[in-house]
Amino acid sequence: MKRVLIISQHFYPEIGSHANRIKNIYMQLKKENYDVTIFTTEPSYPNKKIYENEEFWDEELLNCENSNIVRIGISSRKYSNSILNRLFYYLEIALKFLFLIIKDKKRYDYIFVTSPPIFTGFVGIFAKYRYKSNFILDIRDLWPESLKGVGVLNYPLILKILGILEIILYRKSDKIVINSLGFREYIQTKAKIEESKIVFIPNGAIKDELASIYKKENETKKIIYAGNLGLAQNTDLINKLVPLLDEQGIQLTIIGYGINKKKLVNSIKKYKNVTIMNPLTRKQCFKIIAEHDIGLVTLKDEEVFKTVLPGKMIDYMTCGVPIVGVIDGYAKEIVEKERVGIASNNTDSQEILSHIMTLLNDDELRKDMAQREQQVILKNFNWETNINKLVKLMK
Repeated sequence: MKRVLIISQHFYPEIGSHANRIKNIYMQLKKENYDVTIFTTEPSYPNKKIYENEEFWDEELLNCENSNIVRIGISSRKYSNSILNRLFYYLEIALKFLFLIIKDKKRYDYIFVTSPPIFTGFVGIFAKYRYKSNFILDIRDLWPESLKGVGVLNYPLILKILGILEIILYRKSDKIVINSLGFREYIQTKAKIEESKIVFIPNGAIKDELASIYKKENETKKIIYAGNLGLAQNTDLINKLVPLLDEQGIQLTIIGYGINKKKLVNSIKKYKNVTIMNPLTRKQCFKIIAEHDIGLVTLKDEEVFKTVLPGKMIDYMTCGVPIVGVIDGYAKEIVEKERVGIASNNTDSQEILSHIMTLLNDDELRKDMAQREQQVILKNFNWETNINKLVKLMK
């Protein structure tokens, strides 16, 4: 039996696309008869307190995996605008992972490490030589480009140093897995590596998560924003949209978390058409998403975000909810090519409202889009199928 070590900052029961991605990889590899161990952190995203609720611990198979899931506690605080706080947080995680690896007596055939942060990636290089194993690097975001894109890091010298480290990481890996096709050209150009070294395995869903797309006609039209309200998301646009939606009698549900949530909530709480919900389990969140007519996606207009595929787009498609996206690049291409919504890189709130109204006023169009969305999930974003790409790498 082949042994795999996964090293990841986020994992079950945490919410968010990072944790869900690694949970699915872990569980699907186990189904493929791999002996899988994971080094990860105590659940803390977006905050530790929510995991005191037993509802988040809803995977009995994982709850029993005491010996294969090794967790470290973290004392530093990440979720702030301070770059120093973030660096201390990342470095503490990396150092504790290193200590785990040094003490570990097992042997592994493959080391699967997910980045960002880049420091966890370098833990993977250490593990590669410590265990004399193949090193598979999973890239979920382009880092430090994404930090530059959200304005957290604007020091040219530090960016140059991190850029050099990024190239070393790409070159030292045996294979690179990307969750967005938009990353391929960037990584190839940056590190001057062969295209054959890079494999595309997107975020996805499992078949059991597909929601019934039969929907009762709502008395009021409802749209939803579910996910991070962080530095990359255009929360200012949501703020501008709310009064326009209110004028049209359109309900907006926000299931959100992140550094900009408090500011956004304070600015829109006076409007009665808005429902704010705290983070929910994935199953609870999907149930609520499926009750809505449209899913909203917003990203800031930065070059790096043209390469990403937001996890909430996969979630909306899984639930059969057409997308209105303020997006560009690869994400926009997906929406337009698969005809699962309306995407625009124009941040004018009146134009976005017109896209929302176009879909809300056409029930048949939304039903057609919902059906196409779930076909796209089964064809391209299905974990039961896509895990075979990773299994093939390991053969």
